[in-house]
Amino acid sequence: ESRTLVRKTSFVKTPKIRETSHILEGGLKMPSSLSPSSTTLLSLVGLMMVSSTNMLMCNAFSTHPSNGLTKSSSAAITIPSFAAESLPRTKTTELFMNKKKAARTKPKGFAGALRDLQMSTFKYAGTVKPGKQSPQKIVLPEDVLKVPDYAEDGRPKTKSQMLPWIIECKTPGEIKKMRAAGKLARQVLDLAGKAVKPGVTTDEIDNIVHEATVAAGAYPSPLNYHGFPKSCCTSVNEVICHGIPDDRKLEEGDVINLDITVYLDGYHGDCSEMFVAGEPDEKAKKLIQTTYDCWVKALDFVKPGNDYKDIGAIIEDHVVENGFSTVRNFCGHGIGSVFHTNPNIYHYRNTEPNGKMDAGHTFTIEPMICEGSAKCLKWPDEWTATTIDGKRSAQFEHTLLITPDGVEALTGKLDTSPIQFWEKESTVHKGIWLGTSAAAKEREADLNKQLLEM
Repeated sequence: ESRTLVRKTSFVKTPKIRETSHILEGGLKMPSSLSPSSTTLLSLVGLMMVSSTNMLMCNAFSTHPSNGLTKSSSAAITIPSFAAESLPRTKTTELFMNKKKAARTKPKGFAGALRDLQMSTFKYAGTVKPGKQSPQKIVLPEDVLKVPDYAEDGRPKTKSQMLPWIIECKTPGEIKKMRAAGKLARQVLDLAGKAVKPGVTTDEIDNIVHEATVAAGAYPSPLNYHGFPKSCCTSVNEVICHGIPDDRKLEEGDVINLDITVYLDGYHGDCSEMFVAGEPDEKAKKLIQTTYDCWVKALDFVKPGNDYKDIGAIIEDHVVENGFSTVRNFCGHGIGSVFHTNPNIYHYRNTEPNGKMDAGHTFTIEPMICEGSAKCLKWPDEWTATTIDGKRSAQFEHTLLITPDGVEALTGKLDTSPIQFWEKESTVHKGIWLGTSAAAKEREADLNKQLLEM
């Protein structure tokens, strides 16, 4: 999930709703229904200014194999395989806190009238418009290994350093946990992607993400983060990022970015990928291919000693050459026990003093590339950002770990992951990308041999 300099805080009162679920093969709890019909929640939205600079001082780093940086050693995480299309769609599982929240109400009087007027007269840029949202879920702390500090009230408590070049280096123990979180995020993303097809609602996809994440003992990181009401972001067509799942059905040819972040045992794993409902048109294929290729070029640049600021020029040069534009309002970010932290990763040419890359850094690169203008239009929900001209946008994202000899994708694809047309047809990197370190290249070669021959 991308980082922005202005965040929105929302406080919600969620009614206790009994959990109704059934057990699928392998023990994974999935919703008894994927089309909720409960009333929508009322929310009070405020603004929170967030600094673009934070972080912890980098610690000394050892290249000994025991530090977890020279090979993959993530704990086994199992999500049972099943056909997403077989899931029922009549009810939903609701999870709730055992602590009551203070009641919040919709703005009244002039403020309420003004908000209603804004909602009813807002001019949307394209064909995608907000649908009805199902009630917000809240996870029981005893159902997961750990909940983030914002789970109940929507307010992250961790304060970071202000200097943008001060970046945390992860310890071997932290890296082990981040590998596990990254692997789970990938599994959940692959599972959600299987559900993308015409006629499926983004709320159904959110339910799949929520249930799979909680079943694995993790918390869906977006849920109630600064008040975000859902467990993942679903950004369709002209939606650049932070699309809120609702009852809108995907249509033939829709392109959608699924942005998945899980919080497992105290650490976040964050990734996103493009999917197509049905078959893409040629312009959509070019947009997705260009976005993927500029992203891979930026990934290949990552290694100890390079400047973070130089990532943006690599991305911008590639997309402009191909007739596209890159969004400036949102950026990649450092990640670990904190969802968004230093370094900020700008996806356009810049001279920001965001520090140098070093082994042990973990962060995301997640360019948002547009067919037309890269200027953003924010919806009245205070989250959804679309292109201002209604043209489409695409995005990819990995959580990355810098190693002594390169970089690895902690959210890289697995032997159960699908291989997509942009990976098969890329002129920048044929096949899946797992990293540039020796260990990552070895895994990548074995996996590509298997996937490209399928």
